[in-house]
Amino acid sequence: MIQKDRLYNFFIIATRLWLAYILIDYGWAKLTGTQFGVTTHELNTPLKDLSLFRLSWYLADHEPFKSFIGISQLVAGGLLIFRRTCIIGALVSIPIWLNILMWDITFMGLASPFTFRIIYYLILTGLILLHYKHYTTAAIKSSLPGKNRTYQYPFWSYLLLPVIGIAIELLPGLIRFFTQPLK
Repeated sequence: MIQKDRLYNFFIIATRLWLAYILIDYGWAKLTGTQFGVTTHELNTPLKDLSLFRLSWYLADHEPFKSFIGISQLVAGGLLIFRRTCIIGALVSIPIWLNILMWDITFMGLASPFTFRIIYYLILTGLILLHYKHYTTAAIKSSLPGKNRTYQYPFWSYLLLPVIGIAIELLPGLIRFFTQPLK
């Protein structure tokens, strides 16, 4: 008889590979033009007569959005395949699943079968992270600051941070202003 742990490990491997397949399949479909877009008839239809779903597929068919999403799905799927990178793949896939979930809820409604499927994929992704929790928690703990949280700079210098933030935001505009030829 197969041990319970071995069976669960096998389930996690199958889950990783299935989610990888789903992500790679959808990513490839976006890059090859077989997902998104509308027919010529729909393109000639007034917007008010199109469903939100068809309108969303028209909008999603534009670049660079379509390629960015497709490449992101390929990368996440590829990372899920290998045990050494599956945690990164799971973490990368979470925002992808959430983006698809919000898209589906917005354009197809809460009760759509796709909505439930994406929620299921999120649960499976959570199971992967839970299965590798000793690695996941170690990575999270190593990225957090230590217990000694003393200020490195005088307190008053932290009050300058909003001003510095605004300067950082304005910097590209100032560079463009001074480097753009006058007309």
